[in-house]
Amino acid sequence: MINDEQFEKFREQLNKEKDWPIVYMFKFIIPADNRKIALVESKFSDEATISQKESSNGKYISITIKEVMLSADSIIEKYKEMDGIEGLMAI
Repeated sequence: MINDEQFEKFREQLNKEKDWPIVYMFKFIIPADNRKIALVESKFSDEATISQKESSNGKYISITIKEVMLSADSIIEKYKEMDGIEGLMAI
C-alpha cells in the first residue's frame, strides 16, 4: 500500500479537484477468491454500487465500487481499511 506522504499528496489533489460530497469510484483487482471478494465488499455500505468483472483466465476479479464520500479523508480512510487484504491491488 502507499505511505503517509503519498496519502497526503492524494488528499491535496482530491481537495483541489472536488466539491464534497461526491460519488467516488474505487477500483480493485483481487485474486478470484470468494472470501477475499466478500471481505472487500464488506468494507462498503449497502448504498454502494458494486460491479465485478472476471479476468480472461479467471484468476482475478476486477471490483468497481461507487459510493458517496463526504471528504478526501473518508476516501483515504477507505483505502487504509483495505490494507492487509492479501493480493488486493488498488488501481
